[in-house]
Amino acid sequence: MNPFAHIGKFVVTRADGAGYVCDLLLRTLAYLPRLRRRIRFCLDTAFNAGVRSLPVTLVVAAFAGAILAMQTGIELRRFGDTAVLGTITALSMCREMGPFITGVILAATVGSSIAAELGTMQVSDEVAALEVMSVDPVDYLVLPRVVALAVMCPILTVLSNLIGIYGGSVIAEHNLGVTGPLYWASAKEALTSSGMLLPKEVYVGLLKSVIFGTAIATVSCAAGLRASGGALGVGLAVQTAVRNSVILIIVLGFVVTWFFYFLAG
Repeated sequence: MNPFAHIGKFVVTRADGAGYVCDLLLRTLAYLPRLRRRIRFCLDTAFNAGVRSLPVTLVVAAFAGAILAMQTGIELRRFGDTAVLGTITALSMCREMGPFITGVILAATVGSSIAAELGTMQVSDEVAALEVMSVDPVDYLVLPRVVALAVMCPILTVLSNLIGIYGGSVIAEHNLGVTGPLYWASAKEALTSSGMLLPKEVYVGLLKSVIFGTAIATVSCAAGLRASGGALGVGLAVQTAVRNSVILIIVLGFVVTWFFYFLAG
Protein backbone atom coordinates (compact mmCIF):
# COMPACT_ATOMS: atom_id res chain seq x y z
CA MET A 1 0.00 0.00 0.00
CA ASN A 2 1.44 3.37 -0.98
CA PRO A 3 1.73 6.26 1.54
CA PHE A 4 -1.37 8.03 0.24
CA ALA A 5 -3.41 4.86 0.70
CA HIS A 6 -2.13 4.59 4.29
CA ILE A 7 -3.13 8.18 4.97
CA GLY A 8 -6.54 7.68 3.40
CA LYS A 9 -7.15 4.51 5.39
CA PHE A 10 -6.13 6.29 8.61
CA VAL A 11 -8.48 9.22 7.93
CA VAL A 12 -11.41 6.96 6.99
CA THR A 13 -10.89 4.80 10.10
CA ARG A 14 -10.76 7.80 12.42
CA ALA A 15 -13.78 9.42 10.76
CA ASP A 16 -15.73 6.19 11.07
CA GLY A 17 -14.88 5.93 14.78
CA ALA A 18 -15.79 9.57 15.44
CA GLY A 19 -19.08 9.15 13.59
CA TYR A 20 -19.90 6.05 15.62
CA VAL A 21 -19.25 7.89 18.90
CA CYS A 22 -21.42 10.86 17.86
CA ASP A 23 -24.22 8.54 16.74
CA LEU A 24 -24.00 6.63 20.01
CA LEU A 25 -24.26 9.85 22.02
CA LEU A 26 -27.30 11.04 20.08
CA ARG A 27 -29.03 7.68 20.49
CA THR A 28 -28.24 7.77 24.21
CA LEU A 29 -29.78 11.24 24.56
CA ALA A 30 -32.88 10.00 22.74
CA TYR A 31 -33.29 7.30 25.41
CA LEU A 32 -33.10 9.73 28.35
CA PRO A 33 -36.88 9.54 29.01
CA ARG A 34 -36.38 5.82 29.79
CA LEU A 35 -33.81 6.51 32.51
CA ARG A 36 -36.23 5.59 35.31
CA ARG A 37 -36.22 1.99 34.10
CA ARG A 38 -32.40 1.87 34.36
CA ILE A 39 -31.98 3.73 37.64
CA ARG A 40 -30.54 0.68 39.45
CA PHE A 41 -27.81 0.18 36.86
CA CYS A 42 -27.17 3.93 36.91
CA LEU A 43 -26.68 3.91 40.70
CA ASP A 44 -24.32 0.92 40.51
CA THR A 45 -22.17 2.70 37.93
CA ALA A 46 -22.27 5.93 39.94
CA PHE A 47 -21.00 4.03 42.98
CA ASN A 48 -18.14 2.53 40.99
CA ALA A 49 -17.28 5.87 39.42
CA GLY A 50 -17.61 7.96 42.56
CA VAL A 51 -16.87 6.03 45.72
CA ARG A 52 -14.20 3.70 44.36
CA SER A 53 -12.41 6.48 42.49
CA LEU A 54 -12.59 8.94 45.37
CA PRO A 55 -9.34 8.07 47.26
CA VAL A 56 -7.02 8.29 44.26
CA THR A 57 -8.79 11.43 43.03
CA LEU A 58 -8.31 13.21 46.34
CA VAL A 59 -4.66 12.18 46.66
CA VAL A 60 -3.84 13.41 43.16
CA ALA A 61 -5.82 16.63 43.70
CA ALA A 62 -4.02 17.39 46.96
CA PHE A 63 -0.59 17.06 45.35
CA ALA A 64 -1.73 18.95 42.25
CA GLY A 65 -2.83 21.86 44.42
CA ALA A 66 0.44 21.71 46.34
CA ILE A 67 2.49 21.72 43.12
CA LEU A 68 0.42 24.58 41.70
CA ALA A 69 0.90 26.68 44.83
CA MET A 70 4.61 25.86 44.99
CA GLN A 71 5.39 26.75 41.38
CA THR A 72 3.23 29.89 41.47
CA GLY A 73 4.50 30.96 44.87
CA ILE A 74 8.15 30.69 43.86
CA GLU A 75 7.58 33.24 41.09
CA LEU A 76 5.30 35.45 43.17
CA ARG A 77 7.87 35.58 45.97
CA ARG A 78 10.36 37.13 43.56
CA PHE A 79 7.98 40.08 43.16
CA GLY A 80 6.88 40.17 46.79
CA ASP A 81 3.24 39.49 45.98
CA THR A 82 2.55 36.13 47.63
CA ALA A 83 -0.64 37.52 49.20
CA VAL A 84 -2.56 36.61 46.04
CA LEU A 85 -1.41 32.98 46.12
CA GLY A 86 -4.75 31.81 47.52
CA THR A 87 -6.63 33.58 44.74
CA ILE A 88 -4.53 32.05 41.98
CA THR A 89 -4.64 28.54 43.44
CA ALA A 90 -8.39 28.60 44.05
CA LEU A 91 -9.30 29.94 40.61
CA SER A 92 -6.84 27.66 38.80
CA MET A 93 -8.13 24.57 40.58
CA CYS A 94 -11.77 25.44 39.92
CA ARG A 95 -11.30 26.44 36.30
CA GLU A 96 -8.73 23.97 34.97
CA MET A 97 -6.92 21.62 37.31
CA GLY A 98 -9.90 20.16 39.19
CA PRO A 99 -11.92 19.12 36.13
CA PHE A 100 -8.81 17.94 34.27
CA ILE A 101 -7.51 15.78 37.13
CA THR A 102 -10.93 14.24 37.75
CA GLY A 103 -11.50 13.55 34.06
CA VAL A 104 -8.14 11.86 33.55
CA ILE A 105 -8.57 9.67 36.63
CA LEU A 106 -12.08 8.64 35.59
CA ALA A 107 -10.83 7.87 32.10
CA ALA A 108 -8.05 5.68 33.47
CA THR A 109 -10.18 3.86 36.03
CA VAL A 110 -13.88 3.90 35.14
CA GLY A 111 -13.49 4.38 31.39
CA SER A 112 -11.13 1.43 31.06
CA SER A 113 -13.47 -0.68 33.18
CA ILE A 114 -16.47 0.18 31.00
CA ALA A 115 -14.56 -0.61 27.81
CA ALA A 116 -13.36 -3.94 29.19
CA GLU A 117 -16.83 -4.92 30.44
CA LEU A 118 -18.67 -4.07 27.25
CA GLY A 119 -15.83 -5.42 25.13
CA THR A 120 -16.06 -8.78 26.89
CA MET A 121 -19.80 -8.82 26.36
CA GLN A 122 -19.32 -7.98 22.68
CA VAL A 123 -16.74 -10.68 21.91
CA SER A 124 -18.72 -13.30 23.85
CA ASP A 125 -21.91 -12.43 21.86
CA GLU A 126 -23.83 -11.20 24.91
CA VAL A 127 -24.60 -7.93 23.11
CA ALA A 128 -25.90 -9.91 20.14
CA ALA A 129 -28.06 -11.92 22.54
CA LEU A 130 -29.61 -8.69 23.84
CA GLU A 131 -30.42 -7.63 20.30
CA VAL A 132 -32.01 -11.04 19.60
CA MET A 133 -34.25 -10.46 22.64
CA SER A 134 -35.22 -7.04 21.20
CA VAL A 135 -33.28 -5.17 23.90
CA ASP A 136 -31.42 -2.16 22.55
CA PRO A 137 -27.84 -2.23 23.94
CA VAL A 138 -27.76 1.58 23.92
CA ASP A 139 -30.77 1.72 26.23
CA TYR A 140 -29.68 -1.17 28.45
CA LEU A 141 -25.89 -0.75 28.58
CA VAL A 142 -24.87 2.73 27.48
CA LEU A 143 -27.52 5.06 28.94
CA PRO A 144 -26.91 4.24 32.65
CA ARG A 145 -23.15 4.59 32.28
CA VAL A 146 -23.29 7.92 30.46
CA VAL A 147 -25.71 9.44 32.96
CA ALA A 148 -23.76 8.11 35.94
CA LEU A 149 -20.45 9.59 34.80
CA ALA A 150 -22.08 12.88 33.76
CA VAL A 151 -23.42 13.21 37.32
CA MET A 152 -20.47 11.88 39.31
CA CYS A 153 -17.72 13.79 37.49
CA PRO A 154 -18.92 17.24 38.73
CA ILE A 155 -19.29 15.89 42.27
CA LEU A 156 -15.75 14.53 42.26
CA THR A 157 -14.56 17.78 40.71
CA VAL A 158 -15.95 19.83 43.60
CA LEU A 159 -14.13 17.60 46.08
CA SER A 160 -10.95 17.80 44.00
CA ASN A 161 -11.17 21.60 44.02
CA LEU A 162 -11.50 21.74 47.80
CA ILE A 163 -8.70 19.26 48.47
CA GLY A 164 -6.46 20.94 45.90
CA ILE A 165 -6.95 24.34 47.52
CA TYR A 166 -6.19 22.80 50.91
CA GLY A 167 -3.03 21.18 49.54
CA GLY A 168 -1.95 24.58 48.27
CA SER A 169 -2.54 26.10 51.71
CA VAL A 170 -0.16 23.60 53.32
CA ILE A 171 2.65 24.54 50.95
CA ALA A 172 1.86 28.26 51.24
CA GLU A 173 2.06 28.19 55.01
CA HIS A 174 5.06 25.92 55.51
CA ASN A 175 7.26 26.77 52.55
CA LEU A 176 6.29 30.18 51.19
CA GLY A 177 5.68 32.18 54.35
CA VAL A 178 2.01 32.87 53.61
CA THR A 179 -0.07 32.55 56.76
CA GLY A 180 -3.09 30.29 56.76
CA PRO A 181 -5.63 33.07 57.45
CA LEU A 182 -4.21 35.24 54.66
CA TYR A 183 -4.26 32.35 52.17
CA TRP A 184 -7.83 31.31 53.00
CA ALA A 185 -9.06 34.92 53.05
CA SER A 186 -7.60 35.41 49.56
CA ALA A 187 -9.14 32.15 48.30
CA LYS A 188 -12.51 32.99 49.86
CA GLU A 189 -12.53 36.44 48.32
CA ALA A 190 -11.76 34.97 44.90
CA LEU A 191 -14.62 32.48 45.16
CA THR A 192 -17.21 34.93 46.50
CA SER A 193 -16.38 38.28 44.85
CA SER A 194 -18.94 37.98 42.09
CA GLY A 195 -22.39 39.26 41.34
CA MET A 196 -23.49 35.65 40.97
CA LEU A 197 -23.59 33.09 43.75
CA LEU A 198 -20.19 31.77 42.64
CA PRO A 199 -17.59 33.18 40.23
CA LYS A 200 -17.51 32.30 36.56
CA GLU A 201 -14.53 29.99 37.04
CA VAL A 202 -16.55 27.59 39.18
CA TYR A 203 -19.41 27.33 36.68
CA VAL A 204 -17.03 26.85 33.76
CA GLY A 205 -15.18 24.13 35.66
CA LEU A 206 -18.40 22.30 36.51
CA LEU A 207 -19.56 22.53 32.90
CA LYS A 208 -16.25 21.05 31.81
CA SER A 209 -16.66 18.18 34.25
CA VAL A 210 -20.14 17.36 32.90
CA ILE A 211 -18.78 17.37 29.35
CA PHE A 212 -15.77 15.28 30.38
CA GLY A 213 -17.92 12.68 32.15
CA THR A 214 -20.24 12.38 29.17
CA ALA A 215 -17.34 12.12 26.73
CA ILE A 216 -15.49 9.50 28.78
CA ALA A 217 -18.55 7.27 29.14
CA THR A 218 -19.55 7.59 25.47
CA VAL A 219 -16.07 6.93 24.12
CA SER A 220 -15.54 3.99 26.46
CA CYS A 221 -18.89 2.42 25.58
CA ALA A 222 -18.20 2.89 21.88
CA ALA A 223 -14.78 1.25 22.19
CA GLY A 224 -16.28 -1.70 24.05
CA LEU A 225 -19.17 -2.19 21.62
CA ARG A 226 -16.78 -2.14 18.66
CA ALA A 227 -14.38 -4.69 20.17
CA SER A 228 -13.65 -7.84 18.20
CA GLY A 229 -11.10 -10.64 18.12
CA GLY A 230 -11.33 -12.14 21.60
CA ALA A 231 -9.09 -11.14 24.51
CA LEU A 232 -6.75 -9.14 22.27
CA GLY A 233 -9.69 -7.12 20.98
CA VAL A 234 -10.80 -6.33 24.54
CA GLY A 235 -7.31 -5.11 25.40
CA LEU A 236 -7.23 -2.90 22.33
CA ALA A 237 -10.67 -1.54 23.21
CA VAL A 238 -9.44 -0.52 26.66
CA GLN A 239 -6.38 1.12 25.13
CA THR A 240 -8.52 2.98 22.62
CA ALA A 241 -10.99 4.13 25.28
CA VAL A 242 -8.35 5.58 27.60
CA ARG A 243 -6.33 7.18 24.80
CA ASN A 244 -9.31 8.83 23.10
CA SER A 245 -10.81 9.93 26.41
CA VAL A 246 -7.63 11.73 27.49
CA ILE A 247 -7.31 13.39 24.09
CA LEU A 248 -10.92 14.55 24.24
CA ILE A 249 -10.47 15.90 27.77
CA ILE A 250 -7.58 18.07 26.62
CA VAL A 251 -9.27 19.24 23.42
CA LEU A 252 -12.70 19.87 24.97
CA GLY A 253 -11.12 21.65 27.93
CA PHE A 254 -9.38 24.03 25.54
CA VAL A 255 -12.55 24.58 23.50
CA VAL A 256 -14.69 25.38 26.56
CA THR A 257 -12.10 27.78 27.98
CA TRP A 258 -11.67 29.48 24.63
CA PHE A 259 -15.42 29.87 24.22
CA PHE A 260 -16.14 31.38 27.64
CA TYR A 261 -13.04 33.55 28.04
CA PHE A 262 -12.28 34.65 24.48
CA LEU A 263 -15.37 34.23 22.31
CA ALA A 264 -18.17 34.94 24.81
CA GLY A 265 -16.05 37.24 26.93
